[in-house]
Amino acid sequence: SLWVFFSFLSLGEAKNLPTYPGPNKMRDCYCTVNLDQEEVFRTKIVEKSLCPFYGEDFYCEIPRTFRHLSFYIFDRDVFRRDSIIGKVAIQKEDLQKYHNRDTWFQLQHVDADSEVQGKVHLELRLSEVITDTGVVCHKLATRVLECQGLPIVNGQCDPYATVTLAGPSRQTKVKKKTNNPHFDEVFYFEVTRPSSYNKKSHFDIEDVDEVDKMEIRVDLWNASNLKFGDEFLGELRLPLKFLRQSSSYEAWYFLQPRDNGNKSLKPDDLGSLRLNVVYTEDHVFSSDYYSPLRDLLLKSADVEPVSASAAHILGEVCREKQEAAIPLVRLFLHYGRIVPFISAIANAEVKRTQDPNTIFRGNSLTSKCIDETMKLAGMHYLQVTLKPIIDEICQVHKPCEIDPVKLKDGENLENNRENLRQYVDRIFTVITKSGVSCPTVMCDIFFSLRESAAKRFQGDLDVRYTAVSSFIFLRFFAPAILSPNLFQLTPHHPDPQTSRTLTLISKTIQTLGSLSKSKSANFKESYMATFYDYFNEQKYADAVKNFLDLISSSGRRDHKSIEQPILLKEGFMIKRAQGRKRFGMKNFKKRWFRLTNHEFTYQKSKGDHPLCSIPIENILAVERLEEESFKMKNMFQVIQPERRVLYIQANNCVEAKDWIDILTKVSQCNKKRLTVYHPSAYLNGHWLCCKATADNTPGCTPCTGGLPANIQLDIDGDRETERIYSLFNLYMPKLEKMQEACGSKSVYDGPEEEEYSTFIIDDPKETYKTLKLIIEGVGTLEQEHAQYKRDKFKKTKYGSQEHPIGDKSFQTYIRQQSEISAHSI
Repeated sequence: SLWVFFSFLSLGEAKNLPTYPGPNKMRDCYCTVNLDQEEVFRTKIVEKSLCPFYGEDFYCEIPRTFRHLSFYIFDRDVFRRDSIIGKVAIQKEDLQKYHNRDTWFQLQHVDADSEVQGKVHLELRLSEVITDTGVVCHKLATRVLECQGLPIVNGQCDPYATVTLAGPSRQTKVKKKTNNPHFDEVFYFEVTRPSSYNKKSHFDIEDVDEVDKMEIRVDLWNASNLKFGDEFLGELRLPLKFLRQSSSYEAWYFLQPRDNGNKSLKPDDLGSLRLNVVYTEDHVFSSDYYSPLRDLLLKSADVEPVSASAAHILGEVCREKQEAAIPLVRLFLHYGRIVPFISAIANAEVKRTQDPNTIFRGNSLTSKCIDETMKLAGMHYLQVTLKPIIDEICQVHKPCEIDPVKLKDGENLENNRENLRQYVDRIFTVITKSGVSCPTVMCDIFFSLRESAAKRFQGDLDVRYTAVSSFIFLRFFAPAILSPNLFQLTPHHPDPQTSRTLTLISKTIQTLGSLSKSKSANFKESYMATFYDYFNEQKYADAVKNFLDLISSSGRRDHKSIEQPILLKEGFMIKRAQGRKRFGMKNFKKRWFRLTNHEFTYQKSKGDHPLCSIPIENILAVERLEEESFKMKNMFQVIQPERRVLYIQANNCVEAKDWIDILTKVSQCNKKRLTVYHPSAYLNGHWLCCKATADNTPGCTPCTGGLPANIQLDIDGDRETERIYSLFNLYMPKLEKMQEACGSKSVYDGPEEEEYSTFIIDDPKETYKTLKLIIEGVGTLEQEHAQYKRDKFKKTKYGSQEHPIGDKSFQTYIRQQSEISAHSI
């Protein structure tokens, strides 16, 4: 079993930031997202504003433990220097308070003494020492063993520790280039004055009050070469009175901020930041635990009527259809059942639709499931079709404003219309000629929609087109053009001028794809109706119909026969020279990496000619590299034939995981993939991990387990079933209310009670049977989770490496478990 932590962050806007001391008073601000002190995401810079709007979303699976989720607002001055304005830091245990709701947070001052992370492992021993003269004194031995997860300051971490007890500090050696230093140094301190020896005086002596008042202080520092002095990394203060119970104590502790008595300014002085944080923790069991619930869900497509199926019921009880659609789609995609499931719920919705003009226009479970499927399966399709033109629009900044009221000085309306017309024409052409590249799973769904709609509304010849266009144009291409950052077409939300251009293009493409009878009437704005006259030609309608015919035809050509490289991921990373030149230096250099479904390359800068190209079939393994190899964090290795290894450092832990995952997935089917590897580097004539001297020695550690080869649909079915269980458990009162509604419908066939009218129940008896099975399955899993928590509670030690002293989330967990358990830790 494993714990899975997901976070989805929506960075809205900041307001009332302090004015810049210069003459214009405006600031150029950006926001970063940090796990403790490690930056994992950065927004674009919003220029000349004290109320910057970001509108950016960030989603990630969190690959490590953390204490705070922090957001920093930076200001970049004319010399491109960045200064911190303020921060919002949310403790991990408080994230559920703000789950999935827009919240304004006051910005707090950032003080170097409060920016801490990491933990320290200490052993304390208080003992009596008898001197040669027969007198007794008490000595404290403080052993600083190691630290983990210290912050990296200005790109480096050379830590050391100081230990203080009512006198001069003692200092460990400096450990170079590591944020997980191993010290293992012992310091001795005299605690009490010598007194006459007495066996009973172990603690019961005249100085016992003095001992109780004393505290040992351990400070962590980063040795800096700068003239400003060493940077404070965190401290720990421990009163000696806790050694009354035991003269020896060993434990892990979280480092704490320094309490220097400084009073911070009022938070109102710094402004505020609007955030929406969605944070989930799922404990996932092994696959067999989920069999009953998973099997019940997967047979949903075969249940008659489909409204009595487990998947449909989940959509009925969830507050938002989107909540249900995300895990359902991922589960059905994983098991290859998405097309029959969507076909079943779409057919049922079509039968309930009275007007062909409103087909699939609501936010139903069907429309949300198709949206989610397109977003998952069609992401690379969008990259191939739209990304080149979107990139050009974002970089060139041609004026395209066609609203006479919004024209800037010096702009020409006709020139702007021509610029916009060219963009619309190019995007329309690339879309309507991309039918052969449309993913098969999307085409199969569109074929099903087309058949259901044509059968239901036989008198309307256009419904077979509008049923498909309402998804592919209205809910796929148009939103991707409007907000390219949400579809991974651009890294950030576009600037206001580009965003306006994309809005105008999106509106026009949406109308072109709608095939409505009177298209000019679709626009509220007269300038849009005038502009659309350019496209009132039959050739555009014919192109749309030909495209829709192709992507919704059961006999269409398989898109896999079209061989074209698909860009999967790109970005700057640092790599170590592979030693292709015999006498070349194996130094580290920053390079632009690019991964397609054909090859993995790097070059000096984006757009340059590749310096090195690794065909996908030559990637034999992709694994993490232990930090000790080069004293560098977030490193991984790409292993190639003849034991050639490319060592790469990513910018942060989230990015490292993303690169490892996608490189592993794209190379998963390679026939010569390795089963073992070396987790450390080959340096100074031997492997650091196993000490073998031959560089061609087979690996000493098994490779990470296999992942699905299909890059687009990398899904863990057990995780999705656990998420669905959590939703059923959350909405249990609604499940029970739906059971009551089934009973009421079966017995009483009159007007429906208002509290039951929100549920779609076509067959009360079948629905009741399914509800009973759902509640039983959820109850069984709930018992398993409760037992797991009880077992974990018994085994867990406070002060262990996993749960250091000072872990507030664990203290909360202890309180919760103490209420329902008689066990103690």
